Amino acid sequence: MSRIYFDNAATTSLDGEVLEVMMPYLTEKFGNPSSIYSYGRETKLAIENARKTVARILHANPGEIFFTSGGTESTNTAINASIRDLGCKHIITSAIEHHATLHTVEYLAHSGQASLSFVNLTEKGHVDMNHLEELLKNSKERTLVTLMHANNEIGNLLDIHAVGELCRKYDAIFHSDTVQTVGHYPFNLKETYIHFLNGAGHKFHGPKGVGILYVNENIQIKPYINGGSQERNMRAGTENIYGIIGFAKALELAAARYESDSAYMNGMKAYMAEKLHAEFPGVVLNGDTMGRSLYTVLNVSFPKTEKSDMLLFSLDMAGICVSGGSACTSGANSVSHVIKALYNGHSEDMVPIRFSFSRHNTTAEVDAVVEKLKELV
Repeated sequence: MSRIYFDNAATTSLDGEVLEVMMPYLTEKFGNPSSIYSYGRETKLAIENARKTVARILHANPGEIFFTSGGTESTNTAINASIRDLGCKHIITSAIEHHATLHTVEYLAHSGQASLSFVNLTEKGHVDMNHLEELLKNSKERTLVTLMHANNEIGNLLDIHAVGELCRKYDAIFHSDTVQTVGHYPFNLKETYIHFLNGAGHKFHGPKGVGILYVNENIQIKPYINGGSQERNMRAGTENIYGIIGFAKALELAAARYESDSAYMNGMKAYMAEKLHAEFPGVVLNGDTMGRSLYTVLNVSFPKTEKSDMLLFSLDMAGICVSGGSACTSGANSVSHVIKALYNGHSEDMVPIRFSFSRHNTTAEVDAVVEKLKELV
């Protein structure tokens, strides 16, 4: 039985074209970029060309792009640098951020390095912009605003331009976790008021273990990882050359395919939402599903029954890969912190499932999953 993979928000398959450009750097082009001889110069040049590619696609300067191990490291770097180097003593975030953000800001608050405020959410899970402005206006100290561009569980999209303008008005530092949107949406960072932004290659058919951190050229921060002069003294450690090459190629392909891929996946998402509504009267769409929402993510809740309680496990047994929330917390049995926050803790009677799509999925797979759900629920 062939598997159906609907968990692309967790990770995506590696594109064949991406693997192709990575292969030489896994074999004959193995030099250390810090070495001065030809092998090293060759790999150093490849990294800088990859940096230029990423910068061009994001409309940033190459000097603003730093390669990291992924979204979590980039988020940790941005948040810690804001407190340590940029004078922020107050953090504003939301209750539905990725744990890479939440655990970091909670640590900083518990250790007395910054005060912490949570912005209210609307009924559909969007940031309450009036409350955000109120928090910024009443802040006595310089503030870091850290809010994700697209929620990895329910797909809600933040208006980063509107948040950026509020941060400009109140001289706040702005970091956005854009792991779910870099490679899925066009960015123009020259026209966006933002200080930090991050991406992860494996969310758009690139390799795992590589990401980026955008650091706006108007701010100066110190390294988060010390011990070498790599990444222009910003991140010590021998570079993940083949990962960096793969990241740049995957981003290039994603940008070229954006129009067709986004339309295709959006259509599949709408098709599945419609089918689920028709077949399961009690199903609830979580978040702003058909409004300001990520085209790759559909999060639905089934009413909790004896049958549906084991739904994720039953789907897995049937060869269908989906999740109940973030892949980073998939070992936990309880409802995710995002769903709890969305329903103010009243989510005990729900079985939420996240379906997330890629260009490799088909409506035939959607039909097969809906048929299997009819057997299971």
